[in-house]
Amino acid sequence: MAARRALHFVFKVGDRARTARFYRELLGMRVLRHEEFEEGCKATCNGPYDGKWSKTMVGYGPEDNHFVAELTYNYGIGEYRLGNDFLGITLVSSQAVSNAKKIGWPLKEVSSHVFEVEAPGGYKFFLEDKEQRRQDPVWKVTLGVSDLQKSLSYWCGLLGMKMYEKDEERQRALVGYSDNQCKLELRAVGGAVDHGTAFGRIAFSCPKEELPKIEALMKEENQKILTPLVSLDTPGKATVQVVILADPDGHEICFVGDEAFRELSKVDPDGDKLLDDAMAADNSDKWFADHNMKKASA
Repeated sequence: MAARRALHFVFKVGDRARTARFYRELLGMRVLRHEEFEEGCKATCNGPYDGKWSKTMVGYGPEDNHFVAELTYNYGIGEYRLGNDFLGITLVSSQAVSNAKKIGWPLKEVSSHVFEVEAPGGYKFFLEDKEQRRQDPVWKVTLGVSDLQKSLSYWCGLLGMKMYEKDEERQRALVGYSDNQCKLELRAVGGAVDHGTAFGRIAFSCPKEELPKIEALMKEENQKILTPLVSLDTPGKATVQVVILADPDGHEICFVGDEAFRELSKVDPDGDKLLDDAMAADNSDKWFADHNMKKASA
């Protein structure tokens, strides 16, 4: 499993401009690439919507060695309902804490030198006010689960993750594929997991030849496959193969062929400009206002 890599988490965003400001000015991330699409993704990357949408990848560096965020924006949707499925992303960056104070973004100290901050849409980030100790400040993604042991059987037993920590009393565990990668924290929520309409997706890469094996294993174990092995085309870029799964609580998991994804995920030096141009050309808010309408709440 050493060849598997944690890549990104997918967020649905309703306010693209404020979201871009949060990731750029507060977290200090940069735009790695930006793409606009006229119709929905056949792997439902943008959720169950079939209209115009965009995808913006932001992070501290390329996905070859960083865990990043994928921001999906559906032009006709203004907000999404949060559940208890996504519990936060933790990163180590005193600079992000300093940035938040500088721009006046609300911060809440939740423990010694750890601050909670909300991205637009209500997504929680936890900022450790420490000097960055590693190449990628993004330390872990925390997801809510209904049955910790059942989840560990899936993530470690079936998907081959390594157990790094387990706390029975607090009903949490830290798992991952490699010491130097972003980890996944599973935390029991004391009941059913509600994904709301803002449900996200976590992505990993693996050698392309593993994809059919992953799909076959899930079929053999009667586990849910949301999207059977499929090829996704990006005009002018690499075609990638993906299979999309759901864990026992319905968390979406995308496995993508590593070789083509490394080509697809190369940093675009024009990413910032493409995002800024797209936001400047976005008249969707004005259109809804002119027609005395509000964007839909998903």
